Amino acid sequence: MASDWATPIDIYCERLSPAFWAEPINALTNAAFLIAAFVIYLRWRRAPAGDMPVLALILILTAIGIGSFLFHTFADRWSVLADVIPITIFIYVYFFFAMRRFFGLGFIAALVITAAFMGLTVFIEGQLPAGFLNGSGSYLPALVAIAIVGAVIVRRRPEIGRPVLAAGAIFAVSVTFRSIDMAVCGAMPLGTHFLWHMLNALTLYVLLIAMMRAAPGTPAE
Repeated sequence: MASDWATPIDIYCERLSPAFWAEPINALTNAAFLIAAFVIYLRWRRAPAGDMPVLALILILTAIGIGSFLFHTFADRWSVLADVIPITIFIYVYFFFAMRRFFGLGFIAALVITAAFMGLTVFIEGQLPAGFLNGSGSYLPALVAIAIVGAVIVRRRPEIGRPVLAAGAIFAVSVTFRSIDMAVCGAMPLGTHFLWHMLNALTLYVLLIAMMRAAPGTPAE
């Protein structure tokens, strides 16, 4: 059983062997998540009051960078969990606080809607064929959620809606690069997965800007 957790995983163009440093570009570009977390942390510290939900999301963003680095170096079954678990946590924690802050929902209502979103996501993932969009299909519900939330909120609270919509546009490009990685190996031996890291880090940074602007007592910009 222990050996199963160490089973090598090779699903990206750049990886040509099970060696630790077989994906240097994919590994190093995870620094984008850490840079995004650090920059948003500096903004958080300058905010007039401690915003604990945003701080929690910053910590999760940091975990995303570390977990993804582990996966693109060890590239086995245990490290894939280090990669996907922080991303999954970020999606649902952010969605919950978006329901609270962007729409003013109570704790129970936001929790119920978040649970429904989670259930719908799991259902959609279960309907997708194996390998759909190079495994990127699981991110489509999050992309649609960002687009819907941004479109609904932008007229009433443009200082929040605009960055959410911008994050959605960036995320759409990011998912595209993740999806085509294996398809372009012949033309681009490095693949395009490293662009997913960089654009995804930017997506999460912009989403955190929107979350900070929605903090209670924060004036509209």
